[in-house]
Amino acid sequence: MNRRRQIAISVSAAVISGLLVYGVYLLQLRQIELQEMDKVVVPKQFIAAGTKLEAQHLTLISMPRSAVSIEMITDLSEAVGMETSMSLGTNEPLLRWKVDKYRLLPSLGQSTFQIPREYVKSISNGIRAGDEVVIYLSDEAMASRKLYPDAIRVAGVKTAANQEIDNPKNPNLISMANDDKEGMYTSRRDANGTIDAINLNLTEAQWLAMDSACKGGAAKLIIAFQASSIKEEQ
Repeated sequence: MNRRRQIAISVSAAVISGLLVYGVYLLQLRQIELQEMDKVVVPKQFIAAGTKLEAQHLTLISMPRSAVSIEMITDLSEAVGMETSMSLGTNEPLLRWKVDKYRLLPSLGQSTFQIPREYVKSISNGIRAGDEVVIYLSDEAMASRKLYPDAIRVAGVKTAANQEIDNPKNPNLISMANDDKEGMYTSRRDANGTIDAINLNLTEAQWLAMDSACKGGAAKLIIAFQASSIKEEQ
């Protein structure tokens, strides 16, 4: 009986020792991983929202691999040419959601359409490039209705002189990027003209639905500014 007990104790001790050795190995491995470094892109200095990033604005710094997330940009060539959607601090890891290369261009599956004047009954004068709008259909033959369930991105709004409508002293896109509601309001009050043409980013199906509804002349579009274009304060 004593011999069996000794054997059991010896086996248990061996198992415990093995587990301890394996635990130390895992701890050492974790320490090594923490010590491994990756390079991420950061601004050399404060960068205001709406700035087009150039190579001179950026540098690489080393960070522990465990602290690097998939949202961080690690290649300088990827960041150069991007436009900042918000202000960036010195040595702040550059996150993909804080920059955008082509904010006003159509996304995958979309095209930019200039809406024919004869299709439009009214356009909110507060609309600016980059805004989201809601489009309604005013139809003589049936009840008016919302043409699309989702908001539509505005690619541009122009005067009769083919000038982009904005406040040159306080551009709307800069205020939007800074989440500056007061600045956005001011830019809409002090804009440089009345909307004569509007360009919208639409899918093919959206354009065909609009064209089919309006080309007969009985139905017209009501294009309204959507409040979600200005972010609500948390």
